[in-house]
Amino acid sequence: MLFMAIERFKNGDPGPIGERFERMGRMLPDGLVYHASWVEPGGGRCFQIMETEDAGLLQVWANRWEDLCDFEIVPVLTSQQFWAEHGTKP
Repeated sequence: MLFMAIERFKNGDPGPIGERFERMGRMLPDGLVYHASWVEPGGGRCFQIMETEDAGLLQVWANRWEDLCDFEIVPVLTSQQFWAEHGTKP
């Protein structure tokens, strides 16, 4: 399953996230796969596509970063998956 992880940097400051990432990497638990990420131009939020069959792993990962950011995690489908399941295309 795919998930969009939206990180809101505490105090709007991405610096501490970058510093920890440089030292420790993504700190993903086994079974959680990172695909891609984007940061909004002002640096207040990051959007990541993650994949796992065990949604509980997302919370394990988020707990490792919760002192530096708040998370919203949303299950998502690719457009192709969505339209295949709904039988029509836009």
